[in-house]
Amino acid sequence: MTVVEAVHPRSAAEEQEDVLEPYTREQLTSLAAQYPDLRMELTKEGRLIVMPPSGGESSHQSSIVGGRLFAWADQDKTGVTFDANGGYNLPNGGTRAPDASWLRRDRWDALTPEQRQKFLPLCPDFLVEVLSPTDSLTETRQKMEEYKENGARLGWLINPRRRQVEVYRLNRDVEVLNAPVSLSGEDVLPGFVLDLAGILF
Repeated sequence: MTVVEAVHPRSAAEEQEDVLEPYTREQLTSLAAQYPDLRMELTKEGRLIVMPPSGGESSHQSSIVGGRLFAWADQDKTGVTFDANGGYNLPNGGTRAPDASWLRRDRWDALTPEQRQKFLPLCPDFLVEVLSPTDSLTETRQKMEEYKENGARLGWLINPRRRQVEVYRLNRDVEVLNAPVSLSGEDVLPGFVLDLAGILF
């Protein structure tokens, strides 16, 4: 008599775990150099996230945020700004690149010339993510929490479709603002006020 053992089907996730090894930061750096037109991030678990270029409206909204942040920072002189191409190697092992970010000048000045040429080995003090139609709200919220867990003092998740902004502050609960006309940099960026015209309205 032939004995046939029962075979239990494996989930797609289990099969994928056997095939995909976690990416390293070195591999991410190499891929970013090979494909400069793509934005790439790495989760703390080593999962590679590839983001194609944004559509026109999302790109325009992000450029408004970055432009207004830069204009303020250029006058204020207390920190430096970065666009969506600026990556951060976070303390938890992930590598992230927010749509716009700001770093205190003393933290920037403390970096070596070599460190400045690579993904920065820290978490920004302030950052903004502008949700595009192709972005997952759940995953972007997780990313915002990740920034906060790694030391970001203030973060804004701007959702143009809902005309809503989620404010993430260090050691505080998330605050949801419905249709705000502007946002304050609070004590992290004293004097900075982001006019949301052209972004939410």
